[in-house]
Amino acid sequence: MMNPLPIGPVMLDIAGLTLTLEERELIAHPNTGAVILFARNFANPEQVTELIHDVRSARKGELLIAVDQEGGRVQRFQNGFTRLPPAAAYALRPELAEPAGMLMAMELLAVGVDFSFAPVLDVDCGVSEIIGNRAFAQDAETVSELASAFMKGMHFAGMAATGKHFPGHGAVALDSHLTLPVDERSLAEMSVKDLMPFQELITKGLAAIMPAHVLYPNIDSQPAGFSSFWLDTILRQALKFDGVIFSDDLSMEGAAFAGDYPERARLALEAGCDMVLVCNNQEAAKQVISTLPIMPQPDSIRRLQTMKGKPMLTWEQLHQSEDWQRISNQLQQFSESYANRN
Repeated sequence: MMNPLPIGPVMLDIAGLTLTLEERELIAHPNTGAVILFARNFANPEQVTELIHDVRSARKGELLIAVDQEGGRVQRFQNGFTRLPPAAAYALRPELAEPAGMLMAMELLAVGVDFSFAPVLDVDCGVSEIIGNRAFAQDAETVSELASAFMKGMHFAGMAATGKHFPGHGAVALDSHLTLPVDERSLAEMSVKDLMPFQELITKGLAAIMPAHVLYPNIDSQPAGFSSFWLDTILRQALKFDGVIFSDDLSMEGAAFAGDYPERARLALEAGCDMVLVCNNQEAAKQVISTLPIMPQPDSIRRLQTMKGKPMLTWEQLHQSEDWQRISNQLQQFSESYANRN
């Protein structure tokens, strides 16, 4: 009898509401370790529960399922899920940050998702449209407080948290999906502001971090997600972080400087990432999976196993819960009032 495959170093995506034969083969490859779902993969809770079951059954071993479910304009699952406000809204109602993190996590866990890439730990500097109200606040202390509460709620529900985008994406105007933004600040400037929320949440049990596709030329010659200075010297050594490091999506233009897709993956893993994301480009995912050596990394596997979700309730049980009904109604109303405030 074959041993089940361990979690591989690549996170990929799928095209639609059901799996194709080719996608099943990709998921079964030893280098695959996770699947990220997008809005195109979601019709309703019943459909996505079945899809996730199908995805897991395509893998003869361990596999993580992820999604971006921050709230606001980054909420992939909506129909049947509680509509969450953007992170910036919680400054008006700080007491809702923890229950929001809990509810977001419980809903995802109930359909089979292991984790959401949340919370955003960027400090909004008023210039980044791609971050904007995805950030909790414009000062590091408030970001730390609200993100800590949101993470506490996630932990209570049984979900590990991922802080992004290390060491801070909030001070650049350009969108790293489209280009490589450049942040000219010094390490001293970033240490007293952008690094603070990461430092704070690491001490409170942050399980994973996603670095930014941003270049900080006065600190290092490589963008953060490809920089051993940022990922090893600062994150692992100075900040004592022993959790998972996920690359941001290698299909983004902010990663293009590194070369073709296999080269991007190799450089990100060598710099210190435990898992690389290759999304919205199946050919690129195939290239990365087939060219990376099949060499399980025990430390990375150990870290990645901490991202497995620990669901407490089924979807039906969740909806019968008076606590869920109360919090869901509160958040739905708050989200609508925040969206309509202008």
